[in-house]
Amino acid sequence: MGRMSCALVIPALNEEGAIGEVVGGFAALLRSEGEPWLDEIVVADNGSVDATAEVARRAGASVVPAPQRGYGNACIAGLAHLAARRGGPPDVVAFADGDGANVPEELPDLLRPLERGEAELVIGSRVRRGDDDALTLPQRFGNRFATLLFRRLYGVVATDLGPFRAIRWGILVGLGMNDRDYGWTMEMQVKAAKAGVRTVEVDVSNKARTAGQSKVSGTVRGVVGAGYKILRTLVVYR
Repeated sequence: MGRMSCALVIPALNEEGAIGEVVGGFAALLRSEGEPWLDEIVVADNGSVDATAEVARRAGASVVPAPQRGYGNACIAGLAHLAARRGGPPDVVAFADGDGANVPEELPDLLRPLERGEAELVIGSRVRRGDDDALTLPQRFGNRFATLLFRRLYGVVATDLGPFRAIRWGILVGLGMNDRDYGWTMEMQVKAAKAGVRTVEVDVSNKARTAGQSKVSGTVRGVVGAGYKILRTLVVYR
């Protein structure tokens, strides 16, 4: 019996300085000995005005356009590509950032609980192993507050809303994801909790971005917008 198939979606906006190294790191898992962990890397170009798409393509990714800005829009575009591919969608889809914060070699750690049937959704938690300078103080506070509220409202213990995650394809489709921007990760966890999806956290590293500017922590608008959308998502689906 072969290893479950997995594809990776990387939303990216103006990440030409980092995306080549990011894709290259994950591409090593496409070529791993024996049965590979990945069968495709998809970069969803979220309207970049730099060479993000070209650099990602040269590094080995399938690049799909997602011109309407928003993290959720980019994820949705990547998933649409996977749903329409000739061989059909993968068993599992993983998500990672395009800024170099995630460690490609840790993706198998997210996938093993799914492969063993221990979970249907795996969240990479940055709390214990993340670099001190990888998240700003407002991000740390907001993450802590959101996860505590999540536990209070839905009875689910969580430490992070980290973007580095993996989920069974059929489960994700069943969740009916709608959010188009900052609320995507929170929506997934909230809907999974309401649906009784078996979810586990796995400790992962988190590095400071290697190039470019964060679309969330890099601007006041980003910080406020992300915080508002996350808290709104927690309440709306209650």
